[in-house]
Amino acid sequence: MCGSKRSTGHLDRREAIGVGAAIGALLTLGSDATAAPPTGREPVTITCIIRYQIDPFQRDGFKQYAENWGRIIPRCGGHLIGYFLPHQGTNDVAWGLIGFASIASYESYRARLKSDPEARDNFQMAQTKRLILREERNFVEVVDGTFELPSKPRASV
Repeated sequence: MCGSKRSTGHLDRREAIGVGAAIGALLTLGSDATAAPPTGREPVTITCIIRYQIDPFQRDGFKQYAENWGRIIPRCGGHLIGYFLPHQGTNDVAWGLIGFASIASYESYRARLKSDPEARDNFQMAQTKRLILREERNFVEVVDGTFELPSKPRASV
């Protein structure tokens, strides 16, 4: 680390957001962000990264909540990249990544979520069970010419 900052083994908020942004960009591009999703929608250019602080004792409940979105999000117009539960390290941070063609398409998606009965039920279940302690949303976009670059083979020794 630079300067006098000591490593505690934990990410601070800024570092966590950076990690989430990198994961979102990587996963979006790993699914070929320049190609239209299989449903014929516009290409993904914006990724919404949702950082959840979850109750670690309700991990299975959050997993069910995330799995429910697997049906709901595509139906409402989002390109679900995935939900991610903590595996090692911090046990109370989970991520959701959803791609959109634009902020306008995200706003249309949010309106459809509000009128979708299964989405409302899923939100209500999470609220009733208090699965989510805190939630943050960040939006990232791909920087042209920085992703999907082929690796260069190492020269033989």
